[in-house]
Amino acid sequence: MAAEGAPAAVLPFARWLPFEWIVAIRFLREGRVQTAFIIGGVAIGVAVIVFMSALITGLQSSLIERVLTGIPHIQLTPQRDIVRALRHNTPGTREGAVMQAPLQKLKGIDQWQSVMAQVGAMPEVAVASPGVSGSAVVVRGDVSRVIALTGMIPDLYFRVVALPDKIVKGSARLDGTDILIGTELAADLGIGVGDKLNVTGNGGAVTTLTVTGIFDLGNKFVNERSTFMALRTAQTLTALPGGVTSIDVTVQDVYAAEVIAQRIMNSANVEADSWITTNKQFFTAISAQTISMNAIRFFVGLSVAFGIASVLVVSVVQKSREIGILRAMGISRGQVLRIFLLQGGLLGLGGALAGSVLGYAGLTTWMRLTRAVDGSSLFTLELTLGLFGWTLLLATITGLVAAVVPALRAARLDPVVAINA
Repeated sequence: MAAEGAPAAVLPFARWLPFEWIVAIRFLREGRVQTAFIIGGVAIGVAVIVFMSALITGLQSSLIERVLTGIPHIQLTPQRDIVRALRHNTPGTREGAVMQAPLQKLKGIDQWQSVMAQVGAMPEVAVASPGVSGSAVVVRGDVSRVIALTGMIPDLYFRVVALPDKIVKGSARLDGTDILIGTELAADLGIGVGDKLNVTGNGGAVTTLTVTGIFDLGNKFVNERSTFMALRTAQTLTALPGGVTSIDVTVQDVYAAEVIAQRIMNSANVEADSWITTNKQFFTAISAQTISMNAIRFFVGLSVAFGIASVLVVSVVQKSREIGILRAMGISRGQVLRIFLLQGGLLGLGGALAGSVLGYAGLTTWMRLTRAVDGSSLFTLELTLGLFGWTLLLATITGLVAAVVPALRAARLDPVVAINA
């Protein structure tokens, strides 16, 4: 018990601390310079992890949000027509005729109502919206343009694609005689909200539609061709009464879109393309960012671990006499082991707390200094308690792991040799 009394006077609150904590804190206080340097090094490493994690995560979320606001997560379309050989070549016979892929004609999804009900019942699916896509010609006076028309049910489609947020003039109202056009098409035709357009579909049907809204999807070529109208109007123009050419699907987890698309293809007679498949290069870039972020975390954590380990190795050498005296006074090897493990954990935790504050300050400063052309934020940072909690836990565990070798070395010291060293 005498060994517990000596260090107890060092700290006013020592009576409430276990013996190992008292000795660990005393060793850290005696080596103030070393402790300050290693906590500073850990703090810088943790600040880098917090800064880069929040920055890359925010950037990825912003990019994905911008991409997915204009497209569905999964699009279901009719299966393609293919040519199948009626007979196979046999050895010794002449080579058969060369088969050519057939022209893909505009057609609807077979029994699309049942397919839509089946997909909509999946728990991973948020909303499913039927649509008709095709081409048409719009005429305004002596000027004509070829357009890509999309017919849909507004109440459903606007939950898949936030088209009302893209309207710059007019509104997103769509009745049977309304049409929404892009800014470039409106400029080419010299028309505005309330003007009439003569639209001729690829099926030969002609109708007159009123422009109720002008949108900007952020892409000049898309704004030149894209138009939106009511589902029944598009069905008439494409000579597809009662049919749909696609079903647009939004899912709860955007990263699970490809898995869900494969499940739909296996259960329904449709093609299913997820945004991951149709944007392979973009998704590859996002994956590369995630890999880079994990690599940064790993190497920063490795440098922090080596820093803590090196300081504790020096501490073992410096404190070998004290360790020998404590061992001679009756403390066990396990207690010595816990003393140095606690030092490693406290160094990691202290550096992580300081680094979290430093990383948060750096992020808020960076966001104030970097602005888009219009003065708005480049993207939204996702500063969650989970990020800081995970960082604190990781740094503390890193400190404990880094302290294992020095702690084992200290626990194995022979008391007689240590005292006479």
